[in-house]
This record gives sequence, C-alpha cells and structure tokens, in this order.
Amino acid sequence: MAEQNYHDQVNIENAVKLRSLLEKLPRFCKDFFRGIESTTSSRTRIAYAYDLGVFFEFLVKNNPSLKDTPITDIKVDILDELTPLDIEEYLEYLNYYRSEDKEYINRETGKKRKLVCLRSFYNYYYQKQIIKTNPPSLVSVPKLREKEIVRLDPNEVALLLDEVENPKNLTEAQKKYHAKTKSRDLAIMTLLLGTGIRVSECVGLDIDDVDFDNNGIKIRRKGGFEVVIYFGDEVREALLDYMEERKQLTAEEGHGNALFLSLQMKRLSVRAIENLVKKYSSGVVKLKNITPHKLRSTYGTSLYRETGDIYLVADVLGHRDVNTTKKHYAAIEDSRRRSAAKVVKLRKE
Repeated sequence: MAEQNYHDQVNIENAVKLRSLLEKLPRFCKDFFRGIESTTSSRTRIAYAYDLGVFFEFLVKNNPSLKDTPITDIKVDILDELTPLDIEEYLEYLNYYRSEDKEYINRETGKKRKLVCLRSFYNYYYQKQIIKTNPPSLVSVPKLREKEIVRLDPNEVALLLDEVENPKNLTEAQKKYHAKTKSRDLAIMTLLLGTGIRVSECVGLDIDDVDFDNNGIKIRRKGGFEVVIYFGDEVREALLDYMEERKQLTAEEGHGNALFLSLQMKRLSVRAIENLVKKYSSGVVKLKNITPHKLRSTYGTSLYRETGDIYLVADVLGHRDVNTTKKHYAAIEDSRRRSAAKVVKLRKE
C-alpha cells in the first residue's frame, strides 16, 4: 500500500476523531457535520464538535427542561426554544466554567469562535427549514481588541540564525541533541524565514516536493490546493546541506517520504517545530514570544518593505483576501505614507 501524504493522513485521523466526538453529541448533529463537509476543513469540523459539546453541556446544566437528560438524547426542537438572551447567557458562561474537573477561561477570541460555530450550526437547520428561529444571528459578535503584530527585526533574524548554527543559550543537554539536529534545524528555520510558509505546510513537505532546478517547494495550502513557492540562495544552501544528511537516514515505516524527520525517524509534528522555534528564539529575543507564525509575519514584512506590493505579499502568503494582508501590514503602509511627505519639496533650499 502506498504511503499516505501528510495532509491526507491528518484528514483520516481527524475523521476518526470526529466520529468519536459525535458519539457524545445529540444524534441530530450528525446531519450538520455531513452538511458542512464540503465547505470546511477536517480541522474546523473538529473544533466545531468540541465547541458544540460545550454548548450542550451548558444547556443541560442551565436549562430546566433538560434536567437529567443525557446530551445524546437532546432533540433538535430545543433549538427553537432558545432566545437571544439564552445565547448571551451562554457567552457569559464561557468566561469561566468547569468541566470534568478542569477549569476553562475564554476571552473575546474564544467566545467569538464559539458564537461563529453556533451561528453556522443554527443556519444549517434554519435553511433546511427544520427550525423556525435563529437567535445566534441576533447576538453581536464579541469585539476583539487589536493585537500588536509581533515580528523580528532584521538584526534579530541574523542573531536567531546564528544561534541555530552556533548556540550560546542552550542548556548542556540541549547542546548534545543540537549536534545531531543542527543541519535539520537550520534548514527549517531558514525555510520558514525565507518563504513565509505555514508550520503545517512545512511539516507536510515530502522529499519530492523540493525542486532545486527551479528553487521551489510544492506545498498544500488551506483548502487543499497545491502551489509552488520559490526560495532564494540562502534557503537553497540550507536545504542542500540538510538533504545530504537526509539521504543517510532510514525513516520509520510510513514516514519514508517525509522531508523533516525527528530523532525517532518519524515526520516532525507541528508541536515539535513550535518547540524548536521557541528553544532557539527564547535566548535571542527575550521580550518577544516568537512562534512559527511570527516568522511568517517577519517574512511578509520583509517582502512588503522590499517590494511595496501588497498583492504579491497576499499571494505568496496564501491569503485569500488581500484585506487580511493589509490589516497585518497597516503600520508599514502608514510608514510609507509618512515617507511621502519628505519626498516632495515645494521650494529648493
């Protein structure tokens, strides 16, 4: 049997996980997940299943008509019994609640995501004319506070790559592992900083996805479509060095095609790369919490500063809507507008 690529394998694992989560939800929920399958990713459906679990747990705890009712026995009719006030009470509940001896806190981002899930859930049954009301659509989405975009300055990028090559801030134990992973780690960090790809796209790379003839990598974007992203000489050099090492490694069964391997000879996970970035960056930029996504923002910033082409940045980063890109780089855009004031001289000095 041919080895599954990373993205297909993730979808299979998520499909199995979703079936398990659906066993804990009301039976009518299966129709909703079947209905949204063609328009959502497997990861989104998993998140929706978790969020709906919280919603129905809230109803059982707080709705007298559902007292002592198993969640799986709840009927679709309950959706028509709820009002916008009930939905607002649910959002208030999300601020802090306990479930299975664990404490949960949701801020604006978490509450917005759960309301968006509930809106999608209600819309499905409302459009199918199974219910007559749609209270979540009448509740305002929590307003999110604007977050400062964290990115590395050019000198910090250089310091970070220097740290990967010749670490000064790792523990003695980390330095022992570093000797075995230096080439791989430098290739990963250089690739993330030099192409702006997502961490999941990096994890999903296979050996055959790298084309040194054209200096490109084939990645799978959100939504499942494939695209080729091109890289410069620094990325090429780092990848070539690692490729020589990768040829000598024997991967575990099912991981033979993976480009980046762990010390256990398995495809690196998203969490592993997140930890890798944190390990090297924490000693170099102490006041910034650097993640793979921050490296992506750093690349986007550098590309925009060099080209001034917001559409190119959107295309390379894989943003479907250029307004998403504009929001992230608004501060740079303002800086460019300010520079215009110094260009035009009304009188010669």
